[in-house]
Amino acid sequence: MEITGRIHQRGIALFRILVGIIFLWAGIEKLVAPEPFSAAGFLKFATAGTLGWPFVSGTPAEGTVFNPTHDIWVGLAANDGLTGLVNLLVVWGEIGIGVGLVLGLFTRFSAAMGTLMMLLFFFAAWDFAYGIVNQHLTYAIVCATLTGLGAGRYYGLDGALASRMPAAVRRYLMSGDDGTADGTQRETLPVTA
Repeated sequence: MEITGRIHQRGIALFRILVGIIFLWAGIEKLVAPEPFSAAGFLKFATAGTLGWPFVSGTPAEGTVFNPTHDIWVGLAANDGLTGLVNLLVVWGEIGIGVGLVLGLFTRFSAAMGTLMMLLFFFAAWDFAYGIVNQHLTYAIVCATLTGLGAGRYYGLDGALASRMPAAVRRYLMSGDDGTADGTQRETLPVTA
């Protein structure tokens, strides 16, 4: 899909940059925190999940586990080596996704990794007390949208570097094609209001 209107291109670029800043901020916040970041507490104690009406009414018993994937996360937290890897991937993954989206560099890969990260958070938290839509699902959908739009083509480094990259890199890691079909720049039609 090619977005030709300048206002739309700027909107997509702004959207991409804002989402990138959110990821970048989350990663830097964990990196510079006074205490080293550890996902172990979340994995052990916050992955039991919640359910809301119509699945649960009243007050569930203390310690009720609703998340069918709970044992996976608790097992992951019990392994110090894997927990260390998760800690590294969360912090540097958020920073990498953020930098990629802000710069519009390897945008498709960055946004796809953001989608994957948010889906993993979504299933780990299993928080359905207020319905299925929560921040993790929302961010996953936003990142998937950026992946499909090829948002780095618009005011991003993907657009500037595309002609120098192999087609497979452009297609799967960057923001799609370089705007050329036969080596000549594609003509864009002016958008009228």
